[in-house]
Order: sequence, then structure tokens, then C-alpha cells
Amino acid sequence: MKKEKLSPLEKSWILYDVGNSAFVLLCSTLLPIFFNALATAGGLSEDLYLSYWSYAGSIATVLVAVIGPICGSMADQKGFKKTFFVICLALGALGCLSLGLAGTWLAFLIIFIIAKVGFSSSLVFYDSMLPEVAPEERVDKVSSMGYAYGYIGSVIPFVLCLALVLGYETIGISQTTAMMIAFALTSVWWIVCSVPLLIRYKQTAYVDRKRNPLVDAFGDLGRTLKHAVQHPNILLYLVAFFFFINGVYTIIDMATAYGTALGLDTTGLLLALLLTQVVAFPFAILFGRLAAKFSAGKLIKICIISYALIILFAVFLVAQWQFWLLAVLVGMFQGGVQALSRSYLAKIIPAERSGSYFGLMDICGKGASFLGMLLVGVVNEALIGVELNIFGITLTNANLAVSTLLILMVVGFVLFCKADKLNQK
Repeated sequence: MKKEKLSPLEKSWILYDVGNSAFVLLCSTLLPIFFNALATAGGLSEDLYLSYWSYAGSIATVLVAVIGPICGSMADQKGFKKTFFVICLALGALGCLSLGLAGTWLAFLIIFIIAKVGFSSSLVFYDSMLPEVAPEERVDKVSSMGYAYGYIGSVIPFVLCLALVLGYETIGISQTTAMMIAFALTSVWWIVCSVPLLIRYKQTAYVDRKRNPLVDAFGDLGRTLKHAVQHPNILLYLVAFFFFINGVYTIIDMATAYGTALGLDTTGLLLALLLTQVVAFPFAILFGRLAAKFSAGKLIKICIISYALIILFAVFLVAQWQFWLLAVLVGMFQGGVQALSRSYLAKIIPAERSGSYFGLMDICGKGASFLGMLLVGVVNEALIGVELNIFGITLTNANLAVSTLLILMVVGFVLFCKADKLNQK
């Protein structure tokens, strides 16, 4: 039983997931609604709202995809990983705090992009700590618990933020003030939950620091790419991850924006996504425990198939109760596929190259998110005014735009099956 207890470092690592997940929940719930209000006040067409929000997310993912691998390679050098982590954490948290200062929809999107870049970049270094934080036989469990407690822990600041935003008139403040306080609460929660990891983490797996770290980072990245090419199981897994994680990230990032575009009740959308967090908590833990009995590869395949069916269901979403069901289904599988994908890579790469590899993984993840959000945005804008009637259900341009994600999920599943077969040899 003693071996099953989490170490102080593992607990601190998990706690950072609790902190940053508050920002993730804010991005998928309140931020799109606040942006919609600013966009409406600024005269932006309602038909373009979903597209512009998608484009902002795409820009953020491209920036991280460029920054992540280089910084990840530098972080593999002795003493750099925590430094880069702190810089990105500060950029994300301060960006979150500054969102309430935006007076126009364009300024809001610019600040959002900065905050999202800081948040996403911090995860490159955070994820690369996993092989140092937990032994190989425990990485599935620790990774799953990170997501699990991140989901349930993020509910605490979110409930407070939601109470402020929905009850601002009762409290006697303006909606803008309520949103500013909500952004501040999220930022403070994020920083406070990060402190234990900053205190306890010490980089133990690294390569010696070079005379010119930035220049050599490109060399390290090149060597990591060469290593990946020489190990087809790793390379194929990263390519597969690029495709299948696209549906996961896009659905998470655009859930509220999608529901708003369909004209669903705002309060109902927020409460439904709160339900997603609650459902995700036990299921993320469940997948972590199942990984001790079944291979992570089999569990990831189940999650990919389930997510493909979830996306298909989302295409035909037209009513509020369907969005609630969608929220439950997403909660059942999003934690499992994210946690197991992270720990799967951690087990097949050398620990001293974890920064470079997780930087590459971030390229794949952000590239997929970019492609998914870009596809949704472009198809949504191209099909404005188009409606199809299938099985008696009228599908709008927003419904049809989401269907593009299915193609990428199918490709991801096929490639992952091949990668998992190689890893079993």
C-alpha cells in the first residue's frame, strides 16, 4: 500500500494541472461569451463570430508550434527547464489577468492569444517533467490523476466566477467588473497551485549545458528528429497523435462557441460544461487504473473511436438537451485520451530528450488543433446561409463545419493502430 501513495513531488506535479485547468475551463466557457458580447458591441457580424474565434485559436497554436520545440530542446539542457516553465507560466497568468482590460473585441483577441501562448508553452515543460517526476510503472497513473484532479479542482474557481458573472446585478456590479474579477480569480488560482511544483521540482534528466544554448537547441532538435526517424514507432505515434488529438482539442476549445453559434441558452451551456468537469474526474481516474490491467494502446483506441462517435453526434446537435448529453460524453473520454497519450509518449522516449520530444508532441497537438479550428472556421464561413436536411434534422453551416473533424479522427485511428503494433514488438 505504501508504494501506491503519491510522493510529494508527484502531488505537486498534479497540483499544477489543478491550477492551469482553471484557465482551460475559462477559455471554453466564459471567454467565448465575453468575446461575443464585445464583438456584438463592436458591430461584428454574428455569422463571423465563430470564425474569428477560431482564427484567434489557430494563431495561438501556430505560435506555440514554432516556439515549443526550440524551447523544449533548450530545456533539455541542465538548469533551463524550470526557468522556461516559470517564464511561460507568468506570461499565461498575467495575460489571463489582463483580459478584463480589453475594451474592444480585437484587443481582447490579441491578449487572449498572448495568454494562450503562455499557457500552452508552459505545458511543454510541464509534460516533459513527467518522466522525472514518476517512475515508468507509475506514469499512466500519475498522468491520469493530473487530468482527473485538474478537472474537479478547476470547478472551484469556476463556480465562483460563474456566480459573479450570472449574479453581477444582485451583487451590485457591472458585467464587465464581474468578468475582470473572474479573470483575476483564475489567474491567482493558477499561480498559487504552481508554487509547490516550483519549490520541489529539480531537473534530474538533462544534457550538459552548451556554450550557445539557443544555437545548440536547433542541433538538439535535429538530433531528436533523427532519433525519431530511426525509431519508427515513435515517429508514427507522433503523426497519429497529430490527427486523433485534433478532435479532442477542437471540441474542448470550441464547445461554448459552437453552442452559442447554434443559438443555445448561454447559462445552459456553462452549466453543461461544468458537468463535463465533474464527469471527467472519475473517468480520468478510471482510465488510469484500467491502464494497470490493460495496455494503454487499447484504451487509447477505445477513446479515439468514442470521440469519433461524439463528433458525429455533435454534427446533428440542434437542441439544448443534446448539448448536455454531449457534455457528459466528452467528460467520459477526454481525460482518458489526453492522460494516456501523454504517458504513452513518456514511456517510449529517452528521459534526457523529454523536452525535445514533448516539444514535438506539442507541435503535433497544436498543429492538429490549428488544423481542426481552421477547418471549422473556414468551412463555417464558406457555408454561411447553407442548410441541409438529413433525417429530418436541419443542419446549419456550424453543424456542417464540425463534420470535417471526423476525417482527421479516422486517419489518426488507423495510424495509431500501426504505431501501437510497432511498440508491442
